[in-house]
Formats: sequence, C-alpha cells, structure tokens
Amino acid sequence: MLAVPASAGAALSAPALPYSASATPYHAPAPVPDATDGEFTELTPAVAARLDTAIQQVMREAGVPGVMVSLSAPGKGNYIKAFGVADKATKAPMDPDLYMRIGSETKTFTVTAMLELVDQGKVGLDDPIDKYVDGVPNGDRITLRQLAGMRSGLFNYSMDEGFYKALTSDPDRSFTPQELLDFSFKHPVNFQPGADFEYCNTNTILLGLVVEKAGGQPLHEFVQENVIEPAGLRHTIFPTGAEFPSPHAHGYTDQTATGKTEDATDWNPSWGWAAGAMISDLRDMRTWARVVATGTLLTPETQEQRLKVGGTDLAGTGYGLGIFNVEGWIGHNGSLPGYESLTVYLPEAQATMVVLLNTDTNHDGQEPSTLFGRAITRIVSPEHVYDLPAVQSPPTSQPPTPTSKPPAPR
Repeated sequence: MLAVPASAGAALSAPALPYSASATPYHAPAPVPDATDGEFTELTPAVAARLDTAIQQVMREAGVPGVMVSLSAPGKGNYIKAFGVADKATKAPMDPDLYMRIGSETKTFTVTAMLELVDQGKVGLDDPIDKYVDGVPNGDRITLRQLAGMRSGLFNYSMDEGFYKALTSDPDRSFTPQELLDFSFKHPVNFQPGADFEYCNTNTILLGLVVEKAGGQPLHEFVQENVIEPAGLRHTIFPTGAEFPSPHAHGYTDQTATGKTEDATDWNPSWGWAAGAMISDLRDMRTWARVVATGTLLTPETQEQRLKVGGTDLAGTGYGLGIFNVEGWIGHNGSLPGYESLTVYLPEAQATMVVLLNTDTNHDGQEPSTLFGRAITRIVSPEHVYDLPAVQSPPTSQPPTPTSKPPAPR
C-alpha cells in the first residue's frame, strides 16, 4: 500500500481490510535535544540505545510480533537490528536476513518498469490507457501519468465488497489481472481524470498490463530483467503464486473472514499483482531506497517527471509517479495481510530508512509502519519526521483498501 491510505486515506499503500483499533493510545517518544548534526543524527551508541527503546515501545503498544530496521547515512554510521519473533509458534527470532512480503512497494518496481519504457520511446507518459488496454472507463482520457500519480478517478478494486468476500473466503485463490479490473469497472468512476488524488490499486494493475504489452514479456520477467537485476538486487522476487523463499518470517493479520488474527504467511498475493505481490529482504530494500529515489535506472529527465509530486489529502505528503514524499523522505510503504514495509530516502543527508515487520494490524487507527517511521525519525531527523495521518476506519461491511484493508498491498 505508499502503503497510501489503506483505502484512500490511510497510508500510501495497497489494499487493506477493515481494521480493529486498539484502545491503547500510541505516544511517540519526544525528540532528543541536540540529537542531530544537520539533516541526520550520527548513529552513535547513545543514539542506537534511544532507537532500541523507541522501537521496542512501538512493538509493545502496537502488538507487533517482530520488526527489522536499517538506517544509514554517509559519515553518520549504520544501524541494522531485528527485534521480536519471526514465528509466534516456534518463537524463532526475527532476523535481518529473512525474506518479507513488501506489499505496495511493488508499485515502485512496476512504475519504474513503465518509466524505462518511456525512456526507450515505447510508451508516452501522456498516452491514454486505451492505447494499451480496452474497456477502461474514461480510457480515452486517462493517461499513464495519471495512473502512476493516482489521479485517474477509477474505482479501487480492493474496495469492492465482492472482491473482499472472495479474498477472505479463499486466501489461496489466484486472481488474474482481468478479474481484478472487473471488480473495479463495474463501479462508476469516483472523479474525472486529473481532478483529484485517490490512492488506487486499479491504476497499477493497468500499468502492469502496459508494461507487458509494450515490453513484450510477462510483467514478472520484465521486472526481473530490467529492474531487479540492473539494480543489483539479489533477494527480490516477483512471485507468480504463493511461493515464498526460505528463510522467511511468518506474517499475522486480523484482516480475515472471522476478524480473528491468523497466520497469513502463505496467502496467495496474486490479487495484488503489479500493485503489491513482491518479496524482498532488508539488504535489497536498503539498496532500492537509493536507486528508486535517485533515478539510477532512468534518465534524469524522466526521474524529474517522477519526482514532481502533487498534493494529496494527507498533510505533509505529496505523491509523484509511483513514489511519495513525506516530510522530505522519498519512497513508498507497503502493506498486505501479515506484513508491512517502509523504504525511504532523505536526499539532503543521503540517508536510507527501511522498516519491515510481520503484521498489518492497525493500532489506534494507524499502520504500524507509520508508527515505527515516526518514532525513528523523531530521533534521527527531527526536522523531517515521517508521519502519515491516521484515517477514519470504513464501515466493517465495506472493504477498505493498499496498498492500504482487504488484505491489500499498500
């Protein structure tokens, strides 16, 4: 899901199911006086101890089983730690080398692939989507730029009640891209192209189909050969089913048919496809944070287009082309049943922050990845505190989103 708001207001991410808010309020740690030197704090043992305390506080209050965190900046040092458990049944500890599902961070890969095709002259940012995909409402007027920037006005398929029931009743089910689009296209559009911002997984599914048509390969193959490998990522995959490399952490969600917390480790992420199906690890996401934010794989002109953020309904947050800027931190978040992620880059300090955790259960109306991001940045970059406002929970009879919660990738 960013993990933009679960449905269109929570976090920038992929789909998400209704959440159960905890009654215990979260209290972010206060900034540490004189903790920073410029844009980013030196990661001294004293600062590391503060980070340990802040991270563990979030874990306790939000009920997070396990989390891994990476922070780094030139001349400031590194902080790489894992806390809690990767498996609640065996009590196996969380470890920085485990594979994790990354939800809507998949969008950064899909949009990068599309932008590479722009650089190759095979697609144009202002091409209408009906040049590549038939049957899209307003398809003659919705551009690829608007799809990547979440300004199409199309209905988010992960908010459809029928989709929600289909997914939660059979988490092992495999969905095709066309089936996902069908859930969306039976609804009227929410607004006219370009008139507003609304985080929507439907947009990225369509961009995945554009990559396949213009790139001449299945999306997972194109991303592997043109994005993952050139970026030097060795532990990142685009699965075509429920496969999950070992070793991996177990993931826990309350986005279930019963509302009870379940182990969602092996749920099929095909329903997220181009918007949220991918898998990676801490080391690769640390590399990806810099690659996607600095445009390593794109021409400077195209990267400039990507980083032109438009306003959203979230204070302090702008959304570009498959990427957000939250108080100066550039990147994306992700969420789907059992897992959340946050991968961002602070250009002024050349700093990276990656947070991977094994639950998507919201706390007091907020995603745990946001709670961790806020607590960490209040210490290391108090002038750039990562924060995504909480969104109001939708009625439980309706599936909220990304990914955003039917178990959706945010």
